[in-house]
Amino acid sequence: MNSDQLKGKWKQMKGSVKERWGKLTDDDLDVINGQSDQLIGKIQERYGVARQEAQKQVDEWNSSVARESEVEKKRYVEEKRKAS
Repeated sequence: MNSDQLKGKWKQMKGSVKERWGKLTDDDLDVINGQSDQLIGKIQERYGVARQEAQKQVDEWNSSVARESEVEKKRYVEEKRKAS
């Protein structure tokens, strides 16, 4: 998921972010507001990790979200096909 997609889906993604990085507060999530750099910075701040590590975590999270989205998309298409 690229930066623009993150911004566009931020309200939907907040729960996933909170689940992955529980130390982030609701105020943090409001400040981040879908901005990848802000997310990385808040992870650094809350977890005391280097920027490179925070970036790695965000990249891994993005990959898992993309995979889940692809699985859901395939499931939807399959259900539509069966219903026809």
